[in-house]
Amino acid sequence: MPSSSSRVRQGMRALATVSGLALVASSAALVSSTADAATPNVYVNVVATNDFHGRIKSNGVEAGAAVLAGAVDQMRATWPNTVFAAAGDLIGASTFESFINQDKPTIDALNAAGLEVSAAGNHEFDKGYDDLVNRVLAPYDATTNPYGGAEWEYIAANVMMKDTEDPALDPTFVKVFNQGAVNEVKVGFVGAVTEHLPELVTPSGIEEIEVTGIVEAVNTEADALRADGVDAVVMLVHEGAPSTDCDAMDDDPTSDFGSIVTGVNANVDAIVSGHTHLAYNCKFPVAAWQGDAGHPVKERPVVSAGQYGYNLNRLGFTISPDDNKILNISQSLVPLTECVSACGSSSAVFAPLYPADQEVQPIVDDAVADAAVKGAVKLGEIADGFSRAYRGKAGGGTEENRGGESTLGNLVAEVQRWATESETAGGAQIAFMNPGGLRKDMVGSTPDSYPSDLTYKQAADVQPFANTLVNMQLTGAQIKKVLEQQWQPEGSSRPFLRLGTSAGFRYTYDPATKTVTGMWLNGEEIVATQSYSVTVNSFLSTGGDNFFEFANGTGRRDTGKVDLEAMVDYLAEFGTEANPLPVDFAQHAVGVAFPAGAPATYAPGSTLAFEVSSLAMTGAGDAKDSQLTLAIDGTDAGVTPVDNTVPEATPYDESGTASVSVELPEGLAPGEHTMTLTGETTGTVVTVPFVVRAASAASKTTATVSPDKVVVDKTKATVKVTVKAGGQPAAGKVTVSVAGKTYRATLENGKASVTLKRFSSTGKKTVKVKYLGNADTEPSSTSVTIKVVKK
Repeated sequence: MPSSSSRVRQGMRALATVSGLALVASSAALVSSTADAATPNVYVNVVATNDFHGRIKSNGVEAGAAVLAGAVDQMRATWPNTVFAAAGDLIGASTFESFINQDKPTIDALNAAGLEVSAAGNHEFDKGYDDLVNRVLAPYDATTNPYGGAEWEYIAANVMMKDTEDPALDPTFVKVFNQGAVNEVKVGFVGAVTEHLPELVTPSGIEEIEVTGIVEAVNTEADALRADGVDAVVMLVHEGAPSTDCDAMDDDPTSDFGSIVTGVNANVDAIVSGHTHLAYNCKFPVAAWQGDAGHPVKERPVVSAGQYGYNLNRLGFTISPDDNKILNISQSLVPLTECVSACGSSSAVFAPLYPADQEVQPIVDDAVADAAVKGAVKLGEIADGFSRAYRGKAGGGTEENRGGESTLGNLVAEVQRWATESETAGGAQIAFMNPGGLRKDMVGSTPDSYPSDLTYKQAADVQPFANTLVNMQLTGAQIKKVLEQQWQPEGSSRPFLRLGTSAGFRYTYDPATKTVTGMWLNGEEIVATQSYSVTVNSFLSTGGDNFFEFANGTGRRDTGKVDLEAMVDYLAEFGTEANPLPVDFAQHAVGVAFPAGAPATYAPGSTLAFEVSSLAMTGAGDAKDSQLTLAIDGTDAGVTPVDNTVPEATPYDESGTASVSVELPEGLAPGEHTMTLTGETTGTVVTVPFVVRAASAASKTTATVSPDKVVVDKTKATVKVTVKAGGQPAAGKVTVSVAGKTYRATLENGKASVTLKRFSSTGKKTVKVKYLGNADTEPSSTSVTIKVVKK
């Protein structure tokens, strides 16, 4: 078990408390000795962050690294026994200022801030386990390791080496306070990363490690820490609650986070979490503590600071060194900024609640200046904004929907296909893009006025992971399997992930059965047994996001071309000032669902009916169709309206719906035919094949009515129907309609009888009789008359 003395900088700055500091507490209450205690109690302050993602620059509600460090400074000045800890995702998916230098600015800033320990998050593995260990955690060297040098520990109890089952990272970290004194105390930390790590990073980057269950691994290490005399154990876990509702967090003990809250044992005194980017400050009773009179604390804190340096969590432990008891745990969620004007609006103005750390601020300033030079380079011009997919949020507003098709996802896929279309790069015909790789909309420098310049920084903010492009061969059947893997395995963090697809490729699917029903490339149907050249990024290429079929591609080659480099080249070619890059609003994936009991084949004159979904992109400025034009084999078949309502909170891609119901022409020849739906605004094309069967046998319907004269409101009449086909009795159903009423009957041996209700008015009545036909026999009809008289 590793033990470490503090790596905190020597000569901590004691800064005066500012008005924004909401943490001042009575030292008498927090660091005191009771009248009968032999040794003074020790107060230990744990301050924690999570999901920082390289947000080093102050940006409204994002405090920035210097202010975050300044807040930690003030807490250390107030509570000298302070540990600065984190719950992962400190680097990766970073803003340009950090990304452009491989997160070295974030590493330097957090080193200067005195970060001591963090759970490993999934983004720490973005470039693989080897990169984390041998670049991020390795000592800085200007020649051999210019982008590394993290001075804190990354810990994860549930990550093992596959070949030896040894820990891949240290599982725990121990900080000793008042070392050697009579009131010495030890605080231990146990780390864990989300069990979904293999879904969230490139599998080839972590092929040498194995992720095990969080609860079992943490309980084992917590027990060991206690056995070694550790006084307090804090769990740092990169997994989080799906909402900020404390009452619901432990409702489902089988869920990702519920299993942690309810499953870690009584040796864990507090849980600091992350991953879901939500801020919460909760606590839950621990059963083993309730009946223990010697355990004054009855509830365990469960906290998260949210994201991007909006807040910090603070946990205060009052510990009795004499008997190793935790007498009290205080907890608070500490905001680092406050809104000062236009609060609640998109133009809200925020101010920091703490002064900037004067060692961290120059690191940030240098990174911002360097990024400004590198990022200001113009790559090209765009004719409109390229957006990710969005959905409505409960209570108002919108949020990203990774289950929706987007103009940005399709653009990036097309860029990657184009970048690898040469024979030397694989001759790519199709490319796919994962939605989680798109971290920002691509709207250019003047999103209120197009065309707009697009800079290197703006393009890099969209794709910050520096994945390379991998080309492979997939059969049509494999492509179908890939697309059906968009419906994620049960228990995945998201139930559905819509892949971006390159130009010329489109498909239909049935949302109810989760199956792909048709695929086309440049208008030609994809053949199951034929091989196609496919490009994806290195994350997807080995099965990232549960797209496992990509790992089965043949003839694989890593082109070495980085995704951002491909975008730079594409804009130079297609985003010129004379011809800004246009947005393609056409849907590549459309849902087509036939009603239950729909026939396998259709007779001429019968009705072809089905429902269509996923017709509308959902970005703020995305063009949409108000109607679709219909054509059968190229011949006009009318129009149908489109409902573009965006469902609230759905993780799927069904926005933009239409109902199609068309009577097929009587002269339609037997065989395969195509219904084509076209969006006049977006250019969306939907192909729906159907089969017409050979003409059925002709039928003849005859009818008689008896009596043919009845008395109003008194006498009933009976209509007798006979239907023959080819001289033989027909089978099926008939309808009899008269005076606004319709009667139905089933033929028996070609005959049916219908007794009519009494008539309420006099006059001559026409009785219409229709035989509805069946798979073998055409419909037919006739009519008879009946006279209604007074007495």
